[in-house]
Amino acid sequence: MAGDPFYVTTPIYYANAEPTIGHAYTTVLGDVLARYHRLFGDDTYYLTGADEHGLKVQQAAEARGVAPQRHADEMSARFKDLFQRLEITNDDFIRTTEPRHKRVVQEFLQRSHDNGDIYKGTYKGWYNVREEMFVTESEKDDLKDDVAAGRVIELEEENYFFRLSKYQQWLIDYLNANPDFIAPDTRRNEVLGFLRQPLNDLCVSRPATRLKWGIPLPFDDKYVTYVWFDALINYVSALGWDTGDTALFKKYWPSALHLIGKDILKPHCVYWPMMLKSVGLKPPRQILAHGWWCAPDGSKLSKTIHGSGLFLWLADQYGVDEFRYFLMRGRAVAQDGGVDERTFVDRITSDLSNDLGNLLSRTVKMVQQYCGGKVPTARSCDAKDEGLEAIAGRARKRVRELIDAIELHNAIEEIMSVVRATNRYIVAREPWALFKDGKNELLDATLYHCLEILRLAGVALSPVMPAKCAELLRQIGAPAANGASGPQGCWEQAMAWGGLEPGAVVPGGEPLFPRVAALKGQPGAVPSDMGKVEKPLERVAQQPTEKAAKAERKAADRFTAPDGAKAAAGTEMPGGAGAPGGAGAPEGLITIDEFFKAQLRTAEIVEAKRHPNADRLLVLQIALGEERRQIVAGIAAYFKPEELVGKRIAVVANLVPAKLRGEVSQGMLLAAKDSAGRLTLLTTSDPAFPSGCEIS
Repeated sequence: MAGDPFYVTTPIYYANAEPTIGHAYTTVLGDVLARYHRLFGDDTYYLTGADEHGLKVQQAAEARGVAPQRHADEMSARFKDLFQRLEITNDDFIRTTEPRHKRVVQEFLQRSHDNGDIYKGTYKGWYNVREEMFVTESEKDDLKDDVAAGRVIELEEENYFFRLSKYQQWLIDYLNANPDFIAPDTRRNEVLGFLRQPLNDLCVSRPATRLKWGIPLPFDDKYVTYVWFDALINYVSALGWDTGDTALFKKYWPSALHLIGKDILKPHCVYWPMMLKSVGLKPPRQILAHGWWCAPDGSKLSKTIHGSGLFLWLADQYGVDEFRYFLMRGRAVAQDGGVDERTFVDRITSDLSNDLGNLLSRTVKMVQQYCGGKVPTARSCDAKDEGLEAIAGRARKRVRELIDAIELHNAIEEIMSVVRATNRYIVAREPWALFKDGKNELLDATLYHCLEILRLAGVALSPVMPAKCAELLRQIGAPAANGASGPQGCWEQAMAWGGLEPGAVVPGGEPLFPRVAALKGQPGAVPSDMGKVEKPLERVAQQPTEKAAKAERKAADRFTAPDGAKAAAGTEMPGGAGAPGGAGAPEGLITIDEFFKAQLRTAEIVEAKRHPNADRLLVLQIALGEERRQIVAGIAAYFKPEELVGKRIAVVANLVPAKLRGEVSQGMLLAAKDSAGRLTLLTTSDPAFPSGCEIS
């Protein structure tokens, strides 16, 4: 049985320019949400499309010497090609030049006019040519450069107007009674602030003598419809409102979730609800205004010289699924976020190559080596196994809650935290040692649990990375994540523990997320410093293989802490130890390339406790941005655990994890020790630098 209706929309994109990262982000966001809700079993419908009327389209067509319809056809085709390239599974692509849309727009206008909400009048004021909107005097004052350039002009003409003022108090009351209607709260407050001022009525027409490329008003063909009034109606015209076939409309409206950029807040959150009220329709369920992707200088990326090309270049160079992952994982939906090649590569290296890809490759290799290349039978289960199963069970519930709350970055982090826990589980279990010691039942249970976590991660991440996750599931002999791109809901079934069939062939394959050896540098389309980066990226916090783990244990034997206890990677050495010189460097010195291998970051201590088996060690839980890690440090003689919680410290973040007295340590904190034997941690107290910042 189909679940609840879920109707998700993007803005329809203006057919006058090349697609940007803003278009890509909104569309991928809608696609990921649609795929998740299909996976949950919800009756899902995903709409996107193109806005093809208006003065800018007419002018662009005239400049090219082609008809406006031909120009619109060509531009809309570019968006369709992009969406196919980005693996978008929209159910419909609405174009405002289609007869089905024109018919609904004219009915909408006629009904609003008949209700007395559209009237004819004369307006004299300022008009923003670029945005095709009249602006107030106060708004004009903020557009002085546009006034000087002729992009904002003074205009007087007779037109038709929609009575915004009639519905102003109604909308204020509605927003107060429905606090979740506009998300996030900052945007809701912005709209409420706008509504506290007297509203001018909205001009909803343009004289046909000035603009021919639009939908004629049904009650006066000397005028065409204002492009925003025309465009907003797509959300109901695509569903067949007030036509002979209204089945889609009855099913999906008003369950709509409108995804928009924060720059089009006023038309969607002020004009659109009032327009719907005028014709007797309910508002959509929610309007979510997401943030912008920004360049390193903080400017909106789609408005910069490198904004239109960077995102497609990243997808081409590093993979469409990796690009989709970055967009969803890189920031909270409501916030702005920065993107350049370095940020992109750091994210996919850390999360996909070092965590998920590493877990897949090492697990498959061990299954093929120790289990004949088939899924083993989990014939035993101890506390470690039960703990891993419990983490996976909590993630299944939590991921769904976070998707419903549209916190995709946190939902993905929830999944990745299970992946990281499984990498730690391998380090603790040492399957290679189990094989050597002939502990076959425990070995089988261990590898089954690793495979099963991979299966669950493949299902849970399939809406984000559909192609890569399909390949992951194939490599471990698991069934496809049915429902991820189709109507069949299977979340609870697919995410239940034990879906892997013992005896199934584990074929493996090529590395799913090969590590990036060096930044590639997009010539002429990204900030100039990006193209000059030649230093290879280093491995970040990768879990050790059996060989690396043995090397790490041998290395640990060469160092001792001040108290004589053995120290390993992950334990800070107060005062530091001299690093060996690089090739060609004088003894005691290192080269700049060697220095760059250390990834130094700020971290916040969120929990601290004494090591259960070592008096001189503390076990610290730290936050690296949104990532959580554990560090074991030999500082118990200098600090009480409760003194450390909340401190912002400096850590080496890309050390190979190691066990210290049974506890896994995933990094090294930095400290200094004076001649009197006093120890201090390197900290930062500046609130402008949160945990996770790179130290350079």
